[in-house]
Amino acid sequence: MFSILDMFKIGVGPSSSHTVGPMIAASNFVASLQNRDLIGRVGRVKSTLYGSLSMTGLGHGTDRATMAGLEGNVPATVNTDHLLNIREECESAGTLNLGGRHNIAFDYDTDMIFEKWKMLAAHPNGMRFEAFNEHGEKIDEQVWYSIGGGFVREGHPGDLLIGIHEKAPKGSTFAEEASVDSSNDFPPEAPYPFASGNELLEICKREDKSISEIVWANETATRTPKEIKDALLNVWRHMDDCVKNGCMSTQTILPGGLDVPRRAPKIYRELSGNADILSHNVRRPASVLESSECTWVDLFALAVNEENAGGGRIVTAPTNGSAGIIPAVLEYYWHFAGSADEEGIIRFLLAAGAVGYLFKRNASISGAEVGCQGEVGSAASMAAAGLCEVMQGTPRQVENAAEVAMEHHLGLTCDPVAGLVQIPCIERNAMAANTAINAVRMALLGNGQHMVSLDQVIKTMKDTGADMMSKYKETSEGGLAVNMVEC
Repeated sequence: MFSILDMFKIGVGPSSSHTVGPMIAASNFVASLQNRDLIGRVGRVKSTLYGSLSMTGLGHGTDRATMAGLEGNVPATVNTDHLLNIREECESAGTLNLGGRHNIAFDYDTDMIFEKWKMLAAHPNGMRFEAFNEHGEKIDEQVWYSIGGGFVREGHPGDLLIGIHEKAPKGSTFAEEASVDSSNDFPPEAPYPFASGNELLEICKREDKSISEIVWANETATRTPKEIKDALLNVWRHMDDCVKNGCMSTQTILPGGLDVPRRAPKIYRELSGNADILSHNVRRPASVLESSECTWVDLFALAVNEENAGGGRIVTAPTNGSAGIIPAVLEYYWHFAGSADEEGIIRFLLAAGAVGYLFKRNASISGAEVGCQGEVGSAASMAAAGLCEVMQGTPRQVENAAEVAMEHHLGLTCDPVAGLVQIPCIERNAMAANTAINAVRMALLGNGQHMVSLDQVIKTMKDTGADMMSKYKETSEGGLAVNMVEC
């Protein structure tokens, strides 16, 4: 059953779909071998990456994440230094420690396959794991999909394979499965299941509750209030730590070969000369968004996404590529809204999570499926909803803010240069964070009435993603990924 907490996973950079998801899928594969007492019979494991995972997997570290997952690591606790060096360590030893308990032979060139000519029709981020015994006989095979935001889904070994640029047959993709029935998404105890923004607004009106109150009631139907509060505040602490780590990093150049400089530490030193907001928890009441406040918001987002690009510990919100937007807007609320408190943080994340759920359920948060509009656009919409909620917006104003933030990211392509989550991803987060704040200002100036609904913009994003050419969907075959190189 889905929980709002699922939208905020503690993970590791640089990508939720290409790093976090594959690591989880690989560790799930190994866990299934252990549960069936097969792991001791394994002499070799072959991993095949398809679609977007194969096209940009090297830049995203998909191979390293997969190897770490086969060792039994998970994103929330994996040693980030080990993750950066795992390929070299395994190649040097000629072995991989399967599940952390069973050494098997390992040859990178034959056991880690980037299949760049075929993809699994169900989703662009497909992978296949095959286990063989010491005689080369296959003893298990599983297909998994990384569907965005660190979410994974198991497929079947016989799932349809198509050409890398071939259009999937109608009815074969996960994106076509969403229905109007949300009963399977929520536990039976949840009092207020919803499948659309309109349904959520109707519930709020009927129950005379805010969006965060509706989500709180659903979450506490199966967990204690303390568990939910502690989990959400833990998410906030990880986000805050990530901002501070990015601001104070001593690393000057991001890894990957583009030699992109880290800018957050320098910007932080310049801004903190007047008032060190981070170190001394300085707060200033916000009325009109001043230029200095915009710069702090830029800094917060840059800091997180530079940490992500450097392989650091981050929170998927809802993805790694868009991980800087919600933290940046939360930091803005914390430091510049005079009424900020931990209760507000909780309400912010509950409202943001509700909007994220709608995007995931009714469209996609996967850049490989719908382009960057599904990542940065969804995150901006979530951040706008959260901020509007804690700035005393009505449910209709919250929905309006979420819609405005998404509407102006429609059609945004995912075209990472060299397959790295650096250009244009890092700056894109800073721009989107300020767009989210501006969307809230616009929504609060009105009464919540507007022409385009959140549901309509979500459907538009989904349709736009379906029409978008594959070269603009996390394959590094179009856009800045090729034009920057050509220029």
